[in-house]
Amino acid sequence: MPVRNALEALSMRPTDFLRSAWPWRSLAYLFGGVLIGCATIVAVLVLVAAGIVLSVVVVGIAGYIATVLSGVAVGRLERWRMRLVDENTLPDPHRPAPRAGLRAWVLLRLREQATWRELGYTTLSALILCWMDALVLVGAVLLPLNLIAGPFYIDDSPLYITIPVAFSGITMAIIMFYPVTAWAGARAAMARAILAPRLDDAGIKLVEVTQSRARLVDAFELERRRIERDLHDGAQQRLVALSMQLGMARLELPAGSAAAEQVAQAHELAKQALTELRELIRGVHPKVLTDRGLQAAVAEVAGMAPLPVDVDVRLPVRLSSMVEVTAYFVVVEALTNVAKHSGARRASVTAEVSGGRLILEVRDDGRGGAEPSGGSGLVGLADRVAAIDGAVAISSPPGGPTVLHVEMPVLT
Repeated sequence: MPVRNALEALSMRPTDFLRSAWPWRSLAYLFGGVLIGCATIVAVLVLVAAGIVLSVVVVGIAGYIATVLSGVAVGRLERWRMRLVDENTLPDPHRPAPRAGLRAWVLLRLREQATWRELGYTTLSALILCWMDALVLVGAVLLPLNLIAGPFYIDDSPLYITIPVAFSGITMAIIMFYPVTAWAGARAAMARAILAPRLDDAGIKLVEVTQSRARLVDAFELERRRIERDLHDGAQQRLVALSMQLGMARLELPAGSAAAEQVAQAHELAKQALTELRELIRGVHPKVLTDRGLQAAVAEVAGMAPLPVDVDVRLPVRLSSMVEVTAYFVVVEALTNVAKHSGARRASVTAEVSGGRLILEVRDDGRGGAEPSGGSGLVGLADRVAAIDGAVAISSPPGGPTVLHVEMPVLT
């Protein structure tokens, strides 16, 4: 699986890691953090001072509001530059303003939880993180450069001392690539945890239902398994027997006769019907899901997709049958939508269990703009998840990327 972020890059072989762009991307990320932190401090001080000075004429309130909303700009910039160390794009949690105009936009942003999380991240970044970035950069850049440049500015020591010191600076610079990349990856993970969309954010399309609907799903699942069993043990076996009988009849008829040609056509039709029936049974309830679990079933679906799909499913144990079936069909429907509507070149599926819930994400790098009302099956998919007390969130801004986030309880 390709390396997607700086923390994963640390597990690469040392030669591959040092030849890769990850150390340099991490340095650029931390350097940007220092610049943004310093610029934020200056901007906030100016806005607060303007608010204090102008508060006597009420206009100063705008300075305080601008201070609060500064987190929106910093959050947007952080999500953009985070791609230096994490190739999984972080979606924008904000929804578009219902009406045109600055007033509608400001009122909406002040009511969104994401705005206050971004303000908290901005405060954390300006007061702590940017200084830690600067400290790491001093240790990783300035100290090695100081040692490397020793022979050029140290006049009171002979070259046989300063030259080995310079080589030690080169070694130190190479070694420091690892803590730099580790801190950049950890810092980006911290930013992702704070800035990532939540299921309760306004603007994320959610579907939640009560647990009483689970009884309907149980009945549906039992009926589906009955249909699968009847197809497998009834119609499929009869088609197999018919295909064998027609095959034996072809052997008994003289070659080239009209009857032989008709029997051969009937034999081919029977084999095609058997193939289609097996595909239907697999769609009702795939055998690999029952035998090997969700991880193997998702890998099989990804392997049959018409575009490359990265799969990262980490499940400690087998989940309940209802959760596995629901998660499987979510992935099938989502990848079908990606192939049909998104124009994406690549997709990914991730799943893990956290806090007693299965967290499933399907993302693609397509054109975005997915809407439940657009006939893409998202409403039915959300209803399926909601029936087991789960929730669905979709973020698909124009231009992409599209992220489908699904949570469902492990025990239903």
